[in-house]
Amino acid sequence: MKLRIGDKVRFLNETGEGKVSRIKDKNTVFVEMPDGFEIPYLTAQLVPIHTELIIDRDAENIELSPDAQLTDAVYFIIEPDHEFAGLISDYRIYLFNASSFNLLYSYSIKDGEYYQTLKHGEIGAYQKILLKTVKINYFKEYNYQKVDCILYKNGFFKAQFPIAEILFLSPETLRDSKTIKHEEFEFPVFGFLLKEEFLNTREVEQRLTDEDIKRVKSIKEFKSKTTISKSKKEYLRSLEKEVDLHIEELMKNTKGLSNYEMLNIQLERVERELDEAMAKNMKKIVFIHGVGNGRLKQEIVSILKSTKGVTYQDASYKDYGFGATQVNIL
Repeated sequence: MKLRIGDKVRFLNETGEGKVSRIKDKNTVFVEMPDGFEIPYLTAQLVPIHTELIIDRDAENIELSPDAQLTDAVYFIIEPDHEFAGLISDYRIYLFNASSFNLLYSYSIKDGEYYQTLKHGEIGAYQKILLKTVKINYFKEYNYQKVDCILYKNGFFKAQFPIAEILFLSPETLRDSKTIKHEEFEFPVFGFLLKEEFLNTREVEQRLTDEDIKRVKSIKEFKSKTTISKSKKEYLRSLEKEVDLHIEELMKNTKGLSNYEMLNIQLERVERELDEAMAKNMKKIVFIHGVGNGRLKQEIVSILKSTKGVTYQDASYKDYGFGATQVNIL
């Protein structure tokens, strides 16, 4: 029998009910009584009560492994309907709540200048929910996938920052991404991490210090055999890029090139770097163009004005003076 932390249960051989608070082993759980006491019970002696955790017919239970060291995380999952690329027909999109929190969620796509909500609701701890089944052209037509979540528990809990993430997905993104095998899915999946950093607050004193609140960061891969750890700073740096557009940085020899030809080389580099950054779901790219007569900057701005999903501004004066433009990828 599958029991999750937070499930309400009734006792098979005695009167009363309680809530599963901890899992001891594969046959035993701790049940919290109404008076606050925890009592171990065999799962065979418990009858689950339908609770608010099971609120959507598309929600699927994820069985907890009592021996596993669980760390909270929330994932956006895309599961092809076959493991061989040439035989794939459909893609199933899931929200995978691998955390001990309940989620109030909404899933939206960008349609033109606005976002359209396709599904919203509530999902319990350690559950996954099917958001949509699509064809590959769906990711060509709707590149931007938006997920918003509020996290809470039915009782005392430590407040968490909400999730507000926009993923840029395209057929090329899936083609270039590696799939991961996971026991909860029939076929290897594409897994995109939405949240892994959960706050673990220490005892609050009258005056807050830097030690009152600590972020417990447990870098995890999607139950893969090998894990790659990155610090927060390294991860953020991986989402940013700096591109020097001075022609001597792009060409070893510019002899014989006209100003028009050199300008086209620079602009082609801008478009290529911008496409690559968006495909990799990066957050920021800085184009260093110098001051000059301002022609290159004007052409860059013209490209950015016609590019969906970006905003732009002058880059940091302290770092670049007046010679760079910062592009923010939404």
